Amino acid sequence: MSLFDIFNRKRQNGHTHAMAAGNAIPDIPESTFIEKDASGQDHPDENTATPLIGGIHVLYEFLDKNYESKGYNDALINPDATHLDQNVTALKNDLERAIRKVKTFYEDFIRQINFHISSRSRSGMVDTVEELIVKKEIAESHIIQVKEIEAQAKLNEGVGHSIIISYTRGFRNGLAAISSHIMLNKF
Repeated sequence: MSLFDIFNRKRQNGHTHAMAAGNAIPDIPESTFIEKDASGQDHPDENTATPLIGGIHVLYEFLDKNYESKGYNDALINPDATHLDQNVTALKNDLERAIRKVKTFYEDFIRQINFHISSRSRSGMVDTVEELIVKKEIAESHIIQVKEIEAQAKLNEGVGHSIIISYTRGFRNGLAAISSHIMLNKF
């Protein structure tokens, strides 16, 4: 038995080790080994910057909600003036809670970034320190904006108060819709 006879001898199951020249390799579909994304979208690059979770965008997201339709729907469910007052108070509390969350987030962020600035400056990382200082300045400007929104909301002014106006308008429109519906069905 020569060295190359190993490749030509028959296996126990009757197949030969060497492929015959006429046998083609079976076509195996790509889906057997590669799972395609169901949405058809590529996965985002891992290098893309993600926004800070808990920043000022959380507050603006709260302020951008449609409170007029919420007020309208609440009026249809319970058309009572005390219900309006309770929901306005609840909205004010929710706004205050959102402001506190954002302020706490930035205060913690600034404490952490101060540590990194001092640590990296001791290590001589000038470019990194400059980047950290810019991030800190952005956070400080966001805190100023949050404090302005908070002060205006306490005075029933500005964007914080606009959610109350929007909710109240929706609630009153809901009351008007109830009255209109009742009056139209009577005659």
